[in-house]
Amino acid sequence: MNAALPSDLHPDKDQALRDDIRLLGRLLGDTVRAREGEAVYELIERIRRDSIRFRRDADHGARAELEFALDRLSRDDTLHVVRAFSYFSHLANLAEDQHHIRRSRAHLIAGSAPREGSLAHAMNRAFDAGLDAAALAGFFATAQVVPVLTAHPTEVQRKSILNCQTAIARLLDQRDRMVLTPEERRESDDALRRGVLTLWQTRMLRPAKLTVIDEVTNGLGYHDTTFLREVPRLYANIEDRLADHLTERDQHLAGQELPAFLQVGSWIGGDRDGNPFVTAAMLEQALAMQCARVLDYYLDELEILASQLSLASLLVPASDELTALADASPDRSPHRSDEPYRRAVVGIRARLAVTRHALLGGQPPAAQVDAYPSPEALTVDLGIVHRSLIANGSADLARGRLRHIRRAVSVFGFHLAPIDLRQNSDVHERVVAELLEVAQPGTRYGKLNEEQRISLLVAELASARPLHSPHYTYSDETTSELAIFRMAREAHRRYGPAAVPNAIISKTDGVSDMLELAVLLKEAGLLDPRSNTLAVNVIPLFETIADLQASGPVMDRLLSLPTWKRLLPSRDRTQEVMLGYSDSNKDGGFLTSGWELYKAEIALVEVFRRHDVRLRLFHGRGGSVGRGGGPSYQAILAQPGGAVQGQIRLTEQGEVIGAKYGNPEVGRRNLEVLVAATLEATLLSGDEPAPRADFLEAMDELSEAAFRAYRALVYETDGFEQYFRESTIVDEIAQLNIGSRPAARKKTFAIEDLRAIPWVFSWSQCRLMLPGWFGFGAAIDAYLERHGAAGLERLRAMHRDWPFFATLLSNMDMVLAKSDIGIASRYAGLVRDAALRDAIFPRIRAEHEATVAALLKITGQRELLDANPLLKRSIRNRFPYLDPLNHVQVELLRRHRDGADDERIRRGIHLSINGIAAGLRNSG
Repeated sequence: MNAALPSDLHPDKDQALRDDIRLLGRLLGDTVRAREGEAVYELIERIRRDSIRFRRDADHGARAELEFALDRLSRDDTLHVVRAFSYFSHLANLAEDQHHIRRSRAHLIAGSAPREGSLAHAMNRAFDAGLDAAALAGFFATAQVVPVLTAHPTEVQRKSILNCQTAIARLLDQRDRMVLTPEERRESDDALRRGVLTLWQTRMLRPAKLTVIDEVTNGLGYHDTTFLREVPRLYANIEDRLADHLTERDQHLAGQELPAFLQVGSWIGGDRDGNPFVTAAMLEQALAMQCARVLDYYLDELEILASQLSLASLLVPASDELTALADASPDRSPHRSDEPYRRAVVGIRARLAVTRHALLGGQPPAAQVDAYPSPEALTVDLGIVHRSLIANGSADLARGRLRHIRRAVSVFGFHLAPIDLRQNSDVHERVVAELLEVAQPGTRYGKLNEEQRISLLVAELASARPLHSPHYTYSDETTSELAIFRMAREAHRRYGPAAVPNAIISKTDGVSDMLELAVLLKEAGLLDPRSNTLAVNVIPLFETIADLQASGPVMDRLLSLPTWKRLLPSRDRTQEVMLGYSDSNKDGGFLTSGWELYKAEIALVEVFRRHDVRLRLFHGRGGSVGRGGGPSYQAILAQPGGAVQGQIRLTEQGEVIGAKYGNPEVGRRNLEVLVAATLEATLLSGDEPAPRADFLEAMDELSEAAFRAYRALVYETDGFEQYFRESTIVDEIAQLNIGSRPAARKKTFAIEDLRAIPWVFSWSQCRLMLPGWFGFGAAIDAYLERHGAAGLERLRAMHRDWPFFATLLSNMDMVLAKSDIGIASRYAGLVRDAALRDAIFPRIRAEHEATVAALLKITGQRELLDANPLLKRSIRNRFPYLDPLNHVQVELLRRHRDGADDERIRRGIHLSINGIAAGLRNSG
């Protein structure tokens, strides 16, 4: 195949993908043969062929042969098989990502109409709807779009593995974009072979548990790979598109630059909820590491820019500002005396190097210049260079590297990524109670009811006196919490307020939870009662079903408080609210969680409208559908009217971070999707009708039935906790070095105390995906029994006409397609109590069958994913490589739990977890 031709010009547009998968598979096979021997290679090949034959032809003879071979593997061969099939899943992911890039480029080259989710599509829709460039500029002026990287422990890939994959991905991309000579083709083949060999010989598992700093380092890798370079490019693309649509009356917008509405946030180093290792010292170190990374990036870019701006004053004039900047530069070389732009940039770089030393220490630079007091001061100097180039006919030079550096500074500042603080409301309550008891003995804060607490806390917020006494020794918890907030204040002083802009309260269920945090912020100097200024956003996180239902009344009560009203102007009259998808799902099941989240948004929109306060929603979504995952574009557009308002934040978690942002081009596409969807949901959803009343009634009825079915299984079935622990790998996950925090908030076996992440991840590993569908079949059956044919027509109308319901079913369609009840039955066989197993698994199987049947009946599909053939193809192609991993994992779990104390068995289990997660992609 000619690699230079777009794949759409070939009769089979997916042939290039198959070619890449075959090539990578062949290279992996060659590597296995060379490193492990012919016998191991033949064993793996036989297993692969049998698995493909079974999946393709439903050949049960092939399945029997497959199971026979897998059950009799030696321990060493087991590791070879697990590694081979795991690495193939990784390589297939790279091939698929490259194919998405290839197809996108083919559409652009062919001049195809912009696709959904692209900025071109969103902006064209806006212009077609009669909006002009001024209207879009107005949207961007107040917009805020922030994906937030979290450190939740479902990213099972080591950074070294990700580096190997990045190298292979670059080689695949290079082959796509160039017509290679025979010699170049051989060199490319050799480089790919080396890449696969390096991958095979790189340890997949971590020898030690991740620390918080390890997680910070991993997060920084995505800034190096994607964000620092692709975010400025995305801004430039938007500005250029707006410029292309300027009319005569819009000329005042010419040359205007967008504010920094798109940023990339982080919880890594600031999320203390259930993680005792996140301390003030860790926050300080995380901030310093981020500062070092972004300043080093600027220094490198400025060095290159200085080498490029060799403009001579004899040929190009310079502004007085630029000349003064050049004269202040420490560059005194006579060879550059007539190159004012170069000398100016050298001077800027010298000041930035001094700034780095002032903020981070280390070897002091030689130049005797002043440090920049803020990123804004650096922006001023860069703006001088920019304006001089524009004024003197060199606009093209201003639009190159200088443009991207200036944009990077406006977005990343000296802090790189804003770090959110997060802590559980119970912790805040205990700290405030201790502070009050010391300051006012006999207060007994914990015994007060909600209204009494509100009254006491409001009074405390009006007082300028501190609660903390320097003469009293507080508990470790209180000391640690106060230290975190003081470090946040220091971060504001050192790096600017954007470094730590938010504080989130997990498990919010009342107004007092927010006032408690406000009191702690006052203690640290981040809330000033005299000027009514609040230096960080206080963000409630509503997580359980009951908390979501109470979110509207709670926020109504808060916004009614004069104390809070006086603080809002200092936050631009904007109040952020976070909604928890993961815990609400674990609490009430997939359908009820989705519906209660939707209703909570409607209630919040109405409350904030009455109080004339801007609502910004923060969506705590995970990678899997069971934790609110699914395509971001459809999810944002499916929000109820008024819920977006130009501002949205959402979490990016676990292995989804690598899948979305590990490849720079894929990463930019994902950022573009977030911006495009936010624009469309804000500017183009006003004319869409509200959901029909009978739709809302139907959802209430469905949710009630689904909730009963889910709770009856998970929380009301005797022995279900034991069934869950024995039929999944939840206990083994706790031993895998994939995160710094414990798997549970408390040292109990209760599902209530288990973190939502290992809950969902465990069900994904056994291919049951229960959190993404259970209860739907029972709800539909009950609804149709009551409403008959008219009910079915209503459900079909809901799927056709209501984006919320359509997105709900689309996500469930994907989950069900990735599930396999036959494989899940093998995991059920791990439950030692046969009576318990026989009491639970048939219920799960029956509900699975009912759910699939109901989904197909409503959507009109003959098979799952008929409406998404690309995903259907991808999933089906993966099954033959996932099945052996699942089979081996079950057998290893059985041996391990039977008492086999062998390091190879433990390693095999952990390797299989890695491989299955890679094959499923969004499992955590």
